[in-house]
Formats: sequence, structure tokens, C-alpha cells
Amino acid sequence: MRHMNGSEPKIEIFKPFGEAFELMKRILFQPFDVKKWFVIGFAAWLANLGSGALNYQYNRREDVQKLNEAISQIPHSILVIGVCVLILFVLVLIVVFTWLRARGRFMFIDCVVKNRGAIAEPWRAFQKEGNSYFLFSLAVGLGLFAFAVLLGVPLILLVVKGRYYFFVHRDQLNIYLISAIAAWAFLVILLVLIWSLMANFIVPVMYIQRCRASKSFGIVARLVAAQPGEILLYCLFLIVLALATAIVACLVTCATCCIAAIPYIGTVILLPVFVLLRSFSLLFLRQFGPEYDVWASFVPPEFLPILSPAPPAPEPPLPLAE
Repeated sequence: MRHMNGSEPKIEIFKPFGEAFELMKRILFQPFDVKKWFVIGFAAWLANLGSGALNYQYNRREDVQKLNEAISQIPHSILVIGVCVLILFVLVLIVVFTWLRARGRFMFIDCVVKNRGAIAEPWRAFQKEGNSYFLFSLAVGLGLFAFAVLLGVPLILLVVKGRYYFFVHRDQLNIYLISAIAAWAFLVILLVLIWSLMANFIVPVMYIQRCRASKSFGIVARLVAAQPGEILLYCLFLIVLALATAIVACLVTCATCCIAAIPYIGTVILLPVFVLLRSFSLLFLRQFGPEYDVWASFVPPEFLPILSPAPPAPEPPLPLAE
């Protein structure tokens, strides 16, 4: 990695990852504590609640046919009410999961930073920040959903208005439609990835500065704008880690006969991976200065041999000569 001018710190990728690996070993294995492992695993599970789900596939056609026959026998009014209740239930579930995930992220960071298994204390201590991040992330989620819907309107108009022309030229319809859907999916996925990157830094900044999510978002946005090269390298390395994590998760799921696919149990089994990734993001972020360092005010004694010296605070500009 390159050196930045003046007294600005050197931003690296592999060094914080190596420190994160040593940190993970110190937290989970030195010494090994089953109770601590399960408590941190619960915090990690809350922090990632709703991020993944078990997929159940029904390949038997007769089951689908029986389901369709059963639905056809339900009165239309009752079916509409049932669908509305189901949609409302799903929306409430999404909101609850988002709230628990927001609170859990602060709990998980606190467990990693202070090398402890604690639930109640960080739950109370970061109530204000957790609720602020919940409302902000919920607003961002609604905004992304609305943007995706509005972005999909031209696709619908393309099919509806041009249905007669494309009925004659069906091959052109397929080309235009596939291209439009691919562009729509690419843009939506890109926005989701950008928000995921921002969220990866927003919570630690809120943890350090005890500020609201909107202020933390502005701080992170300015950091990304000021250091685009370093952040891009971090994103690329994070993609590699995500692919490696997916492979490890698949192997562990197969090796445990799908036991690792059970919610919370899978998080406990894969806890070293979760702690490693969370530690890596915290250690990468702290390179930008004390205002981004979660260990600026307190460092557990057992972490001192592992953590590199904190970067110095930037020097104030010299006054202009009169």
C-alpha cells in the first residue's frame, strides 16, 4: 500500500487481517470458554439476523397441485383477507428483525472490542445508538425498495406499450427485456452493496463517537470520498473473504449434516469466521485515525501484544503568517 503525504497514516489490508486472525484466536481460544463462545455467538446471530435463511425446495408436482386445489376451494373474500394478514405479518417480522439486528450489531462489536461475552450491558448501554441505526437503516431500506420499484416501471411500460410490436418481433422483445432486466438488477445490487459497505463502517463510528446514524453516515461518506482507493481495495478483499466464507459455510453445513443451517447453531459453529470478519473491519477502520479507533479509549491488556500502535491524531494546520 502507498504512503500518504505528510503525517497521514499508511493504510494497509493484509496487516489488519493478520491482526484480526490473532485477535480471533485470543477471543475464542485463549482460553477456550464454552459459555463465552455461546454468548458471543448469540450476539453475532442477532447482528446478522435475517441476513440468510434456510431454503426448502419442494420438487414434487403433486404437492403443488394439492396446494393449488386447496387454495381454489377457499372463498375469495377469505383468501384476500388471509393474503393481507400474511403480508402484514411478514412486514412486522421484517421490522422486528431489523430492530434486533441493529441492536445486535452494537452488542457484537462490544463483545469483540472488550473481549467478553456480554448481552444485557451493551444492550442497555447502546440503546439510543441502536434505535437510531434501526430507524435510519429502515428508512434506507424503504428508499432502496421504492427506487427499485420506480426503476422497474420502464420495464413494465416496455412490455405493455410495445406488446403488439413485440408480438410480431418476439426475438427483439427477448433481447430488450433481458438487457433491461440485467441493467435493473445490476444497479439494484450495486446500491445494496454500497449500503452494505457504508453500514459496515457506520456502526463502528457510532460505537466510538456515540452519535446518531445520520451523523455517522456523513462521517463515513466523507471518509469514502477522501480515501476512495483504499476503500476500493478493502471492498475487493472483502468480496474475496465473502466467497471464502460461503465456501467454508457450505463445507461445514455438509460436514455437519445440515446442522450448521439451523439458525443460531450455525452462527455458533461458524463463530470464528464472524469474529474474524468483524475484527478485520474494525482494525482496517482504525488506521484512519483515533476518531475511527474502537480501542482508542480502552484496550484489553491481552490485546496489547496483538494490536499495532494506534495512528497519531492529525496535526492541526499551522496559522498563516500575517
